[in-house]
Amino acid sequence: MTLRSDAAEVRISFSATDQNNNIMATIRPGDFAIVDQDLVVRNFRSFNRTEYTRLEVAVLVDVSASVAAEFRQELAGVVQLVNQTTGVPDESFSVVSFQDAKPAVVCEGNCRSTNADARFPVAARGGVTPLYDSIVFASNLLARRGGVQTRKILILFSDGADTISQESLSDAAQSAVAQDVAIYSVDISPRPHSSPGTVVLRGLSAGTGGRYFPAEAGLVRLLQAVLEDFHATYTVTYKLPNHAAGFHPVRILPTHDLSLQFHCRRGYYYPAISEE
Repeated sequence: MTLRSDAAEVRISFSATDQNNNIMATIRPGDFAIVDQDLVVRNFRSFNRTEYTRLEVAVLVDVSASVAAEFRQELAGVVQLVNQTTGVPDESFSVVSFQDAKPAVVCEGNCRSTNADARFPVAARGGVTPLYDSIVFASNLLARRGGVQTRKILILFSDGADTISQESLSDAAQSAVAQDVAIYSVDISPRPHSSPGTVVLRGLSAGTGGRYFPAEAGLVRLLQAVLEDFHATYTVTYKLPNHAAGFHPVRILPTHDLSLQFHCRRGYYYPAISEE
């Protein structure tokens, strides 16, 4: 879900789900309002379906010690995801793993022709977890592989823990936003409803326009959400409310059906204008 700003207008892409987390295929301009900083926006310059022409997916897999007990089940799920996904071209599926000091590319753009199971490292008993650095790394990988009309998805298998990254959580989220990457997180922690990592994963997904899933939701539901969002994303533009430099927080709120949930990024950056 893209947020962009130029000198004249803001452009936001988003999807919407109902109270059961099912995609809403039909949204009208009167169904929502936008809150840009403290200004409510209802008058839009344009509103239409987003014309994505390509889907690019990267799977980012935590194989660190913090998830060692769940590693085999997690790996089986990733291999199943790679081998059975329909709707994503063969050349548009990459896998990145992370443990110790840095992430590693398992396969890039050709994962169905690769034995991903054999190429994953064995989960270490000790070691560290560079989650935030790995999100920045994977976001940059996706940025290289897709342009403006590409829907870029990062599917993150993790418990939300980070122990060594040079980048911060805020840096990781900002990197995904800057590269137009939506994070779909799969929470593999033993207690996903009470884990501090769950808060991290939920925040990453909400802040980048993706979605959060506990592991028990299953890969079928996850893939269904990715493909549904690809085909049911909308773009709205409106006049830039003000020219204040810095971050402009954005929310999309329902106007009639209060059960609607809108998925978009949490804001955009307006650049400082240099004086010559």
